[in-house]
Amino acid sequence: MKLSKFKYNLPQELIASTPSKERDEARLLVVNRKTKLIEHKVFKEVIDYFDEGDLFVMNDTKVFPARLFGEKEKTNAMIEVFLLREINAETRLWDVLVDPARKIRIGNKIFFGENSEIIGEVIDNTTSRGRTMRFLFDGTNEEFYTLIHKLGVTPLPDDVLMQRKVTPEDAERYQTIFAKNEGAVAAPTAGLHFSKILMKKMEVKGIDTAFVTLHNSLGNFAPIEVEDLSKHKPSSEEMFITEETANIINTAKENKHNICVVGTTTMKALETAVSITAKVNPFSGWTNKFIFPPHEFKIADAMITNFHHPLSPMLMMVCAFGGYNLIMDAYKEAVKEKYKFLTYGDAMLII
Repeated sequence: MKLSKFKYNLPQELIASTPSKERDEARLLVVNRKTKLIEHKVFKEVIDYFDEGDLFVMNDTKVFPARLFGEKEKTNAMIEVFLLREINAETRLWDVLVDPARKIRIGNKIFFGENSEIIGEVIDNTTSRGRTMRFLFDGTNEEFYTLIHKLGVTPLPDDVLMQRKVTPEDAERYQTIFAKNEGAVAAPTAGLHFSKILMKKMEVKGIDTAFVTLHNSLGNFAPIEVEDLSKHKPSSEEMFITEETANIINTAKENKHNICVVGTTTMKALETAVSITAKVNPFSGWTNKFIFPPHEFKIADAMITNFHHPLSPMLMMVCAFGGYNLIMDAYKEAVKEKYKFLTYGDAMLII
């Protein structure tokens, strides 16, 4: 598979700038891999395709307010610092992106907060992920994280920010209702469509749930720069699968219940932790799994996902699961029927 195979025309007006009024009332495109049938539904109807004992596996990562704005020493120039990931909690070392990057050099200090409660010092600008910054703060780690939450802004992706500014509502809506373990800088968007009412209906119907944790990074949104996909080297993301979750998934599989994987990040986690005997193992560490056609999926019987960017690794994974031709046809149908795309867009169910 070549990179150029995943190009399609995405009209700008179909890129969602706001979420649907109610989480579970987004539109749902249902794609049947056996019959090739494409149906148009509302997301809350997703449970009609599953029965008692079936299992939904979801990503319970929680987005933290990773976007900070500070002033550069001496010049007072406004600098945006995007927290990518924590390297060392004790020394408060982080991988970050800075904007405008050309204004920042090693040794530069950036002051955050009205009273400069936090000072950031760039100590390296040669990492593959951007810069390394040490945060200077006279307090405990707990106080430091509290201040980050106070000063930070919800890290909405560029496809939304190109259309509008961050609003207070985004702090809640750019987060799944089951978000638990903080560490992501991007939301697992397929999970955004689940409401408390829908989760209760699933419970009443006897549909089970299990949760993995994969902290989404910005690496998924970085352009792929090689035509030959086998030569692409994705960035790593931290993930965790508990023994309890592994047992729930393996038991459902053994009992021949359908397993629906919610989102590409959840799928990546499962395909990272699965054994050659198609069992999910407990996992704690990092994954740089890159899935593109052809790929044999060992766990999932169905998948829920949003509509993704052209040329993105998420689109490639969806094509690997649903079949390249069928998924690209489904995307054409979604464009024709004016579905909303990307972060706050509509959803697809592949069965």
